[in-house]
Parts: sequence; structure tokens; C-alpha cells
Amino acid sequence: MSVPDSYKGPALEEDGPITPEFCIYLMDWMKDQKTMHKKHVWTLLFKVKEILKKHKALVDLEIPADTEITVCGDTHGQYYDLLNIFKLNGNPSKENPYLFNGDFVDRGSFSVEVILCLLAWKAALPDHFHLTRGNHEAKSMNKLYGFEGEVNHKYDPKTYEIFCDVFCYLPLSYVINKKVMVVHGGLFSEDGVKLDDLRSINRIREPPEAGHMCEMLWSDPHKSNGRHPSKRGVGCAFGPDVAHKFLDDNGLDLLVRSHEMKQNGYEEEADGRVITIFSAPNYCDQMGNKGAYIRFKGSEMKPKYTTFDAVEHPKIPVMAYARGMSQFM
Repeated sequence: MSVPDSYKGPALEEDGPITPEFCIYLMDWMKDQKTMHKKHVWTLLFKVKEILKKHKALVDLEIPADTEITVCGDTHGQYYDLLNIFKLNGNPSKENPYLFNGDFVDRGSFSVEVILCLLAWKAALPDHFHLTRGNHEAKSMNKLYGFEGEVNHKYDPKTYEIFCDVFCYLPLSYVINKKVMVVHGGLFSEDGVKLDDLRSINRIREPPEAGHMCEMLWSDPHKSNGRHPSKRGVGCAFGPDVAHKFLDDNGLDLLVRSHEMKQNGYEEEADGRVITIFSAPNYCDQMGNKGAYIRFKGSEMKPKYTTFDAVEHPKIPVMAYARGMSQFM
């Protein structure tokens, strides 16, 4: 695949490194609504896939006592709000690690920019920048909510298929310092699930409609004890007692999950042991909510919240590339 001489944007060598300086250049390039050439997109995707192959479905992560890690929730194609997170909280580095908890794409119309930014940082800082899979990192969702159409508009169907392949290698969960479990959706329709069960999940596939992998991507907390039918029709709704039992059985303090818009950007449930974090402010340009992120210091792993408002973005409406929105197709 050749790159025209007129292209002056971010470029990668197949055997060369991806550096933080490259990531910053890419962020600025895309901020001006300019696209990275397809050859370099493919190079990035192939490099990240090789990194993700080394992970299990559940990743055990150790943060030094004097380091703080930032955990972010859904970003949903809101690229300019993602840039604002880095402006407020600092760019990723060894000293400033991040974990983004799924749903990078769909709904917002800058999903390509969001996912390329996040994957570039993953490639540049594989041990200090972390990604989990959300329920929207799936073909069935991308077809309806915009990412497939956006990639086809900005690139082509083959590029979309490569993105989908990379999504299948994303971990489903992290456990930080043996205390805090981070997963996009939530918990399970049965008791007795152990962390080793999650480590052994075959994640390299499109999400199934039932089972542990499905529930990790789709489940939600419920205010009442016990288990309840999911409002989404997939996964389960788990009460505070279910959360306490799972966390106690696995020697964990907290469950951090995302998957639901919260008006203040976050919410604590189950006596503070279940935290929802959502990082897409003014979701879909209409909800008026704040975004939020959490910082955990390695020595104590207690949550510290920061909330933030939405920023301006180019006048491309949400869902512009979704099915039925033919003006951009």
C-alpha cells in the first residue's frame, strides 16, 4: 500500500517504535479533522493486536505505592472530550497511567479518532496504558450505532474488519493491586464465580448472548438485593448483596464499572463498594450530564473523583454514520 507524497501526517514504520511524541502529534492532527493514512492505521492496529495477544481475559495490574492510576469510563466517540481529559489530568506516561473501561466507539461521530488515539497510547505505553472491552466493541452494536458506517466513510470495510479483529483481543477486566476490579458491565447470574474463572475465558470472539463474558460486558447494578431481569434484555441486574458476596469471596474491596450514564459522571452503590464511572459529558449532545474519572493511589486504592463538563466539538451530529443516517454514508 503506497502513501502519496502529498501526505504530511502521522506516519509509522512497520518495524519502528510508537512513541508518546507520535501520540501527541496524532492527537493534534486528528483534532483538526484530518485523517491518518490507511497504511499507518493498519500498522498501528497490527502492532496493538500483538500487544493485546499477551493479555488474559482478566489482567492483574500492580501500581506502585507512590503512583496514581486514572480510571475512565465510556467515551463513545466524543473525541474532543477525550482530549479534555488529557488536558485536565495530564497525558499518559509511566508516572501517569490510565485505564479506559470500554465503549470507546459508537453514538459519537468521532469514534475513529477516539479509538486511534487510545490504541496509539496503548502501543506507546503498553505497561502503563490499559483498555478493557465494552459491549460496544462488537459488530452487532457497531452496525446499528455508527462505528461501522464511520470507518467505512473515513476508510473502507477492510479497515473496519481489522478494527473488529483487534477488539476481540481486548481484555475483559483488570484487577488493580488485588483490591479493585474494573469491568465494563458488571457481575454474574450465579454465585461462586472466581477470578480464575474469568482469567480462563476465551475472549477472542464476538460477544456471546449469555454466560460470563456476556455478563461482564452487559450487567448493571440494582438497588434491591438479589438478582433481577436486565432492563437491557441481556446480562443481569445484580443487587448490593450479590456485589458484596462476589467481592468478599474474591478478596476484593471495590468493583468499578461503567456502561451507564450518570448525571454527575459517577455513582456509588452497595455501601460504596460498586462505583459506576462515565466519561462522556453531555452524552449524545443532549443529556446535560457531567463526565468523570477516578484516580487511585497505589498505596491505598481509595477513589478520588474529578468531574468535568463537555467541550465544543465540530458540528457533526451524533449518530451521523449510523444506519438510516444516509447524509454521511
